[in-house]
Amino acid sequence: MKPTLRRALSIAALAVLPAVALAPVAAATTVNVNYACQSTALGTAYTSTLTQPIDITAPSSVSSGAAFSIVLDPGGADVPADVGGYDLIRVQDLTFKLPIPANSTYVSSSLSGGVNVGTTSLTVASGVATLTASGPVSGGSSFELPTITLNLTAGAPGTSVQTTLYGTSYSNPGLSATGVVRFLLFNVNVPSACYPSPNPAITTTAVV
Repeated sequence: MKPTLRRALSIAALAVLPAVALAPVAAATTVNVNYACQSTALGTAYTSTLTQPIDITAPSSVSSGAAFSIVLDPGGADVPADVGGYDLIRVQDLTFKLPIPANSTYVSSSLSGGVNVGTTSLTVASGVATLTASGPVSGGSSFELPTITLNLTAGAPGTSVQTTLYGTSYSNPGLSATGVVRFLLFNVNVPSACYPSPNPAITTTAVV
């Protein structure tokens, strides 16, 4: 017997967000980030938590005024074919945000790779780099987000450059996606938004 629609949607909310997980890669620093998440469907909000591994590469030290890079290399992920007995049609509108670290100056950025995620883009505005992937990623299929590279210039000596993640609330998330679940004859959108809680530095680069 299938669960109620509300129960299925709460399961869908949990299924959507891990699909944007950044998988471990060699030579990267791996941290587990705790996200507070909220998903909304048919006017009802569901809260949950998500512990996500984030892999990020940054130098341990850099000279003041020198160029350096921060690289995030996403690995492959699988989208479930169903949630709670209901078909997960697709996942779409994936977004991941990363602030430009303090005591650094943004120079340029790029994306490389990526599989089965539709149109992707990386924009930087107001000190935040935003990766978007339109999808759709069909239920039951695999995908890989592109690699993010931020090229920066180190600031004043004596103050470390620290990488943190973006997001302060459900209305100001750093991680989001929308799942589309089939219920009877209808497709139901399940938008999900997460912010890191707590949000410690995940890399520290000494400026000398």
